Amino acid sequence: MQTERTKSDLDWKNLPFGYTKTDYNIRYYYQDGKWSAGELSSEETIPIHIAAPGLHYGQQAFEGLKVFETVDKRIVAFRPEENARRMKVSCERICIPELPMGLFMEAVEKVVATNTKYIPPYGTGASLYVRPVIYGAGARVGLGPASEYVFIVFATPVGPYYKGGFKPVKALVVEQFDRAAPNGVGDCKVGGNYAAGLRGDEYAKKLGFPVPLYLDPKEKKYVDEFGTSNFIAIKGNTYLTPESSSILPSITNKSLMDIAVLLGMDVEKRPIAIDEVEHFDEVGAVGTAAVVSPVCSIHYRDKIFTFCDPDKAGPVLTRLYEYLTKLQTGEIKDTFGWLHEIVVK
Repeated sequence: MQTERTKSDLDWKNLPFGYTKTDYNIRYYYQDGKWSAGELSSEETIPIHIAAPGLHYGQQAFEGLKVFETVDKRIVAFRPEENARRMKVSCERICIPELPMGLFMEAVEKVVATNTKYIPPYGTGASLYVRPVIYGAGARVGLGPASEYVFIVFATPVGPYYKGGFKPVKALVVEQFDRAAPNGVGDCKVGGNYAAGLRGDEYAKKLGFPVPLYLDPKEKKYVDEFGTSNFIAIKGNTYLTPESSSILPSITNKSLMDIAVLLGMDVEKRPIAIDEVEHFDEVGAVGTAAVVSPVCSIHYRDKIFTFCDPDKAGPVLTRLYEYLTKLQTGEIKDTFGWLHEIVVK
C-alpha cells in the first residue's frame, strides 16, 4: 500500500470528459533516424512547421488510456502495453518510424509520476486520461512521409464520457456517411477516421441520438462500429462483436471478451448483419473513454430495435461493466495481469 498523496482541489465527482491543465507533458523528437531522450514540459502548445505532413497529409496517430487510484492507494495504468502495440500498428500503416515499446512505457510512467495530484481519488468514478500522440513534423510539401517526428504524451483528469455515466443511450444507424473505407485505415487509431465521423456524429445528435452506428463501408449490410466505440451484443449466454478490417481493435472490447469467458460465457467475433441486431438481448458501445455504454435502442430506417429500459441497463452488460471497473480499481483481483503499477517515489 502506498502513502496518501497531495491532491488538486478539483471537484472530482463532477469532472467532465474534457481537458484540464496538468503540470507536465513529455516530448520526444525523431531526427536522423533516432529518437531523442524525453523532455518534460509545462507548456501546453507546440511549435509546428507550416509544411509539416502531420498538418497537410494527416500523418499522425494517437492513443488513449486510463490511470486509476486503487482501493489500496496504488497508481495503476490499465493495459498500457496494448496501447503501445496498437500505436505500433497505426504507425506502420501510415509510414511513421517505429516507436519502441520501452519509450512508450517510459513516457506514460513519467507523465503519470509528475502529475499524481491530478489522479482522481478512489471512489470518485473519475480517472486520469493519458493521451499519447505522434505526428510528422519535418517540412515537406510533396506527398510523402515526414523526415522528422514528434511524440507527445499528456494527461488530464476526466469524468464519464457520457454525462449520465453507465446509463442507456439511443443509437442511430447512419448510412449517409462512412467513418472508414474498405482496406483503408479503419483498424488504426488515426485522426482521419475521427474527422470522417464528425458529420455522422453531428447528424445523429441533431436528431436526438447521442451515438451513431456505422455499417460496413462496402455493402452496408453488416455492423461496423459506433462513432467512437466498438459494438458488442449479448444473446443468451453469448457475447458477440463484429469482425471487420475497418474496425478499430478496442482494448476494452478485448478485455471484456476475456472477462466474459471467465464468467462462463461463449464469445463470438464474426460478421454481424444489421438484420440480426433486432434479435439480440442487450447491446453496448465499448471503448476506453466510455468503458461500457448500454444501448437501449437502435433506430434503423423505419425500424426501432429495443434492448432495455431507457433508465436501466441489462443484467449481463451491468455485470461485465462492474467486473471491469472494479478490476481497474483493485476491488476485484487482477488475475489477468492487466494493471501496470506506477511506483512514485
